[in-house]
Amino acid sequence: MAARNTLRRSFLYVPGSSQRFLDKSRSLTADCVAYDLEDSVTPHMKAEARSPRAESYRPARAIGDPGTGINSASDVTFVTDVVNHTLAQQQQQSSSGPSTRPPISLIALIETAKSLTNLTEICKASPLLQGLVFAAEDFALDLSITRTPSLTEFLFARSAIATAARAANLPSTIDLVCTAYKSDKADGSPPAALEEECRDGRRLGFNGKQCIHPSQAKTADAIFGPQAEETLWAMRVVIADEKAAAAGRGAWTLDGKMIDVPVAQKARAIVKKAEACGVDVAALREQWQHQEPE
Repeated sequence: MAARNTLRRSFLYVPGSSQRFLDKSRSLTADCVAYDLEDSVTPHMKAEARSPRAESYRPARAIGDPGTGINSASDVTFVTDVVNHTLAQQQQQSSSGPSTRPPISLIALIETAKSLTNLTEICKASPLLQGLVFAAEDFALDLSITRTPSLTEFLFARSAIATAARAANLPSTIDLVCTAYKSDKADGSPPAALEEECRDGRRLGFNGKQCIHPSQAKTADAIFGPQAEETLWAMRVVIADEKAAAAGRGAWTLDGKMIDVPVAQKARAIVKKAEACGVDVAALREQWQHQEPE
């Protein structure tokens, strides 16, 4: 469960049983910090992880998307309790004045063959659903397959998840965890495997990545966010398209390439995401205000 937010480039898990990690999470810069109550918590620590820790789960700064991670059918009661408690708080706040608390969202983990074949039903299951997460290790266990560096064994599943999320208009599609987080380079730069996995996921249609270490979040944010050259191109298209539309032109060219409605819509989406990521799009618009359609 998470606050309603469409920017989840980095989806960082924090073990809910570790007070040290909970305290550290207050200063993390990941788009989404997921307080995990399942895979990263040993069975004998689950009760403690679920104990009331309001202060621990309340970040000192505004984390973009704080959430709680649960993934077992036995947790239905727990989910219901949290949802009911959250909705009750919202109703109480709304009765006392305008509420600043965002509505909660559900992020569904796809981790079995059965869930993969039921993607359409899952995407329609709740109006609170805001995204899908591919749990690769659980999926590999269910299918008795072995994960390889190429990730080709997950190609069908990943493509199906990204496509289903897009078809259901879910804003978030979060790719598998990269188990490499320690730098293998002398300069301390991110592992090559992490960078390649992020780029591969983006090519498949994912817009975020699960992270198991804070050091992975920066790489995920950078690769799943609009690139500088991409944002510049998108702003030029947006400005020129506005002028083309005013002149009654449905298709035109830029840098020798045709620009039509789908391309212009993609450019607008890139500019919108860039703005959400903190890019000064107003300055870019001013810089390219004289761009004309060719």
